[in-house]
Order: sequence, then C-alpha cells, then structure tokens
Amino acid sequence: MFPVGLYLLALVGGAVISAASLPLWRRWCEHVGLLDEPGHRKIHKHPVPLAGGLAVVTGLAVPILAVAAWAWLGPLPESFDRVVTYGLAKRGWQLAAILGGAVAMLALGIIDDRCNLSAKWKFAGQVLIALAVAASGIRVTIFVESPLFSYAVTVLWILTVTNAVNFQDNMNGLCAGLGLVGGWFFAWHAGLEGQYLVASLAFLFTGALVGFLPFNFPRGGVFLGDGGSHVVGFLLAVLAILPDFYSAASPQKWLVLAPLLVLAVPLADLVSVILIRRRLGQAVWVGDNNHFSHRLVRRGQTKPRAVLILLLIAAAIGAATFLK
Repeated sequence: MFPVGLYLLALVGGAVISAASLPLWRRWCEHVGLLDEPGHRKIHKHPVPLAGGLAVVTGLAVPILAVAAWAWLGPLPESFDRVVTYGLAKRGWQLAAILGGAVAMLALGIIDDRCNLSAKWKFAGQVLIALAVAASGIRVTIFVESPLFSYAVTVLWILTVTNAVNFQDNMNGLCAGLGLVGGWFFAWHAGLEGQYLVASLAFLFTGALVGFLPFNFPRGGVFLGDGGSHVVGFLLAVLAILPDFYSAASPQKWLVLAPLLVLAVPLADLVSVILIRRRLGQAVWVGDNNHFSHRLVRRGQTKPRAVLILLLIAAAIGAATFLK
C-alpha cells in the first residue's frame, strides 16, 4: 500500500496552514518588534518581519498535533488508520523529539535575532538540542555498532547541516528553496522504502515551505530569520537520518551517501566559505559576501536567477540519488 492520499494531504495541509498563519505571525512580529532592520550587508530599505520560521513551524506542528489528537480520541479514516497508528506507536517519542527540537531551534534563533547571541551560546544551545534528538533514538550509525560513536556523529551531523543551511539565508528564497528540495527528496526516499510516517513528515515539512515561499521570493516581504533558518536546517538534518537508505530492499551501500548528495549545495558552500574566511584571517561565524549565491551575482546573474540556479543544481544532484 502506497498512501498517496496521506502524502498529498500532508503536502497540501502544511502549505495551507503555513500560508494562512503567516499574515497573523507577520502582524505579531511587527507588534513585538521582531524585525530585520536595514543595515550593513542588507539591501532592504524598510524593516522586514521575521515571521517565516513561525509560519513553517505552525504548518508542521498543527497537523501533527491534530492527527495525534484524532488518533487518541477516536478512529481515523480506515485508509489512514494503519499507517498513522502504527507509525505513532513505533516512532511517537521520536516524533515528539523532532517537533520539540524544531520549536527549540526556532526559539534559539529568535533569541539570536533579538539579542544577537554570542557564537558560543548559540553553539551550546544547538548541541543540547542535538543531544536530545539523539537520545530519542534518532541516530546515525554508518555500520558502526557503538553508542558513543553514534551519539557523536549524530550531534556533529545535526550541527553541521543546521549551520550550513543557516548560512544559506542570504538571499530571498534560497534557504527555504533548498529546504524544499531536500525535504522533497527525503520524502520520496522514505516513501519508496515503506517508511510512511517519515515520508508524511517530510511532505508536511515540504508543504510548510511551499506555503512560506511566495511571501519571501522574489520580493522578500517576510524573512525566515535566524529562527526560521535554524528550523529548516535542523529538520533537513533529521530527515536525512530517518530514512533507511541502505536496507535489504536497497542493498547498494553507496546510498548511505545520499544525504550528502541531497544537501550538496549547502554543505559545499559551508566548506567553501570557511576556507575563504580562514585564508583571510576572519572568524568563520562572521558573515560575508563570499557564498555561492554572492559569487553568481558578481558574475552578472540577478539575485533571483542566482537562487534558481543553485536550486536547479541541488535538484539535479538530489535526483542522482535515485539512480540504481
């Protein structure tokens, strides 16, 4: 059974709830002053609400909580009952850890947007969230049966992807677009392996980003903010761990590298800017204009076109993970 209806409901539901909640969050951000002010390395002339992360988390959380409550209070439709009930029973605590981690990453990013946290405190918060996720059972193994190794690699992976994606929040549509591409491929990998709850979560995440993107690309009426980019990076890191890329049904061991290919653009950009900053004697966590997107613009591309080029590259590399 391949629950196409469940996936479509997750995709559309995430998009509708995210898009519907965004105007409300935008007004709230304007009311409390959660705004990206014009300034150094910024081209917008007026304050922009940092409502994107709040909308994306709303699009993710509301359907999850609604389905969990429905499954607890009464029977689900027969077509969804077996998939959802079994998935919640098997991965309920992990799903709670993912949702809790996303909310925690959002809060950490919002605090950084408001108070400009020092790198060490932001890093400490990321480590604690990653450890909590690993403790829930969501861990990387890479064929090594060692709990210590698994914890260390999982925390390193979540920190690396979260910050790599956070670095991509430098042009309208880029961070959310890369999240959409990555979420889409992880959803299909999970679905084809029969991991229906994981696939539904990935489609829900993809839909939440679909609901946000028209408000952000190309004009930038709303930004993700540090909170939103943390959420996108965190969820991509977790969704890369959940599917069984290597299994009896897919015995090609090279498929364990699929997450690296799906996330090739943000990971390669992270390595590139770190090397450039080290060569220039700059702190690696201080922003600059040496990302792939900036370099494409310096070569004559418009910003929307630079974003679309990088998304096309990400999609092409991600598609290669389905080659047998």
